[in-house]
Amino acid sequence: MITELGHFALILAFLTALFGAIVPLIGAHKRWQGWMAMSEPAAIAQFLLTLAAFAALTHAFVTSDFSLRLVVLNSHSAKPLLYKFSGVWGNHEGSMLLWVLIVTAFGAAAAVFGGNLPPTLRARVLAVQSLIAAAFFAFSLFTSNPFLRLVTPPFDGQDLNPLLQDPGLAFHPPFLYLGYVGLSMTFSFAVAALIEGRVDAAWGRWVRPWTLAAWIFLTIGIGLGSWWAYYELGWGGFWFWDPVENASFMPWLIAAALLHSAIVVEKRESLKSWTILLAIIAFGFSLIGAFITRSGVITSVHAFASDPERGVFLLLILAGFMGGALTLFAARAGTMEAKGVFAMVSRESALLLNNILLGVAAFVVFVGTIWPLVSELMFDRKLSVGAPFFNTSFTPFMVVLGLILPIGAMLPWKRARIGKALRSLRGAFVLALAVGALAFALQTGRSAVGPVGLFLGAWLVSGAAVDLLSRTGRGGFAERLRRMLRLPRADWGKAVAHAGLGIVITGIAGLTAWEAEDIRVVQTGEPFSIAGYDLVLNGVESVQGPNYRSTMGDFTLSKNGRVISTLHPEKRIYPVAKMPTTEAAIDGGFLRDIYVVIGDPQEGGGWAVRSYYKPLANWIWGGAILMAFGGALSLSDRRFRVAAGARRATATGVPAE
Repeated sequence: MITELGHFALILAFLTALFGAIVPLIGAHKRWQGWMAMSEPAAIAQFLLTLAAFAALTHAFVTSDFSLRLVVLNSHSAKPLLYKFSGVWGNHEGSMLLWVLIVTAFGAAAAVFGGNLPPTLRARVLAVQSLIAAAFFAFSLFTSNPFLRLVTPPFDGQDLNPLLQDPGLAFHPPFLYLGYVGLSMTFSFAVAALIEGRVDAAWGRWVRPWTLAAWIFLTIGIGLGSWWAYYELGWGGFWFWDPVENASFMPWLIAAALLHSAIVVEKRESLKSWTILLAIIAFGFSLIGAFITRSGVITSVHAFASDPERGVFLLLILAGFMGGALTLFAARAGTMEAKGVFAMVSRESALLLNNILLGVAAFVVFVGTIWPLVSELMFDRKLSVGAPFFNTSFTPFMVVLGLILPIGAMLPWKRARIGKALRSLRGAFVLALAVGALAFALQTGRSAVGPVGLFLGAWLVSGAAVDLLSRTGRGGFAERLRRMLRLPRADWGKAVAHAGLGIVITGIAGLTAWEAEDIRVVQTGEPFSIAGYDLVLNGVESVQGPNYRSTMGDFTLSKNGRVISTLHPEKRIYPVAKMPTTEAAIDGGFLRDIYVVIGDPQEGGGWAVRSYYKPLANWIWGGAILMAFGGALSLSDRRFRVAAGARRATATGVPAE
């Protein structure tokens, strides 16, 4: 009964979305207040109905209702409760229901918190958001219905993919979708502004919080996915340039560019066309990501589905929204006249250069991701584009971005003298140079990746500190510290996010340049060493888990005769899914990880063991946390909350068509 109610709620949500997409648009065009006002209850009703449908599907998973086809394919009665919950979105159909839930949640949030928006703009934003929801409701109901029943239910299910039965993957998709789908809100604001024919400073202020929220969630989601890949897959890497990884990374890069571009619109009323275009492209990359992960056109280790019918449907959605928005953009391009002028050397120019670097970097990732498909379709050749291409082509843009970021943050608006900014950053540059030189001196016979990466990281962190300090004026240390603590949260958020990026770069450089690897067959009681640390295999035992069998090793880690910890790597077998997984054992530290993986028993006795020394690995995820925290600090600034500053805009009345 609950399942049927959930299915019915999903159908009602689809019909409500169609109503919310059509009626407010007509009302805004005709200036009918009553019709425009329907956008808000329609948005809230969509969310509540979708939430009811999602709750019904969750109930089916938690209670192991094997009359539901989706539960049979992705659950098992012996599965731990956490993974029964995560099983709801650990599959194609359930993940699409989560997708539309988040689309409607953002629409409901705009309805609740967007009261200060001009009535016509609010109605059009919510109508476009409802149209997006309606498209994905249709996709879910007609091609990916999560509520399909089985005539003869089996006694038990086929279990969830063992790789997804992990805390990191339980929370990774929701955060990622909050970022992916959150960009639909910036798309809705862009299309609504194009329909109205008005893009101004107030619009820049309104769109920034939504962009920032989506970027924060994407940062957390990507960080969780990277962390999971590091400790769960047993490869010891944090990023593999897999198509699905790239599908989330491209929107993140464009969202970062959009965030900085919207600042220029708000402060100087420049770069309007560019900002609108970025808002459209950002959501376009989210749709491309959905297509990549669900169509089967590109092979990935963690794609959701490989159904051509679904791929065609998603391609139609992508073509419809992108084609419509870009056509509207072309028609309205002449109305988006820039008002603010700026010199070649200015903060506006620095932000524009930032945008260009991020945009081109995203395009490089896009080309590398989609080129195997193009090659197969156009030239009938199967190609694989791997990490060497991405590392070689993507890294230079990030190096240049890291170099200019502290300088750009110090430049004033409209017109600046670069010499003044460079003089302020002399201390930061000397410190960064010293860190890079120290790294170069300590390493022997290695590449320049480590020293250059540490230089860039120190440059970004120290540059962020100088930027904060420069806003405190002159005076004694105590007085400047008090002024610094009273700075707006947006200033602190920018500095923390930039410093977080520097820490991420430092971690990546350290791990890439100075990692050590050891692969060998180890006998019980036999000691071996890696990077000055000693490991001993004490024994191996079989362990029975709730829904798996495990071969667990027992290793003692020591250095200079002092025991540091005991490590227990595992190799698990999930009998129902008939899949093995590797559970690495990691002794984490501030400056390094010792990473141990146990393999299969060998014919001559002993066990295959891989061990790694991974310097600065945790700095990658620590930096990602700092970046997200910096974004949250900025979002909490009262100047950048949803619709902040809109009172000034509404005082001017309803904008002309």
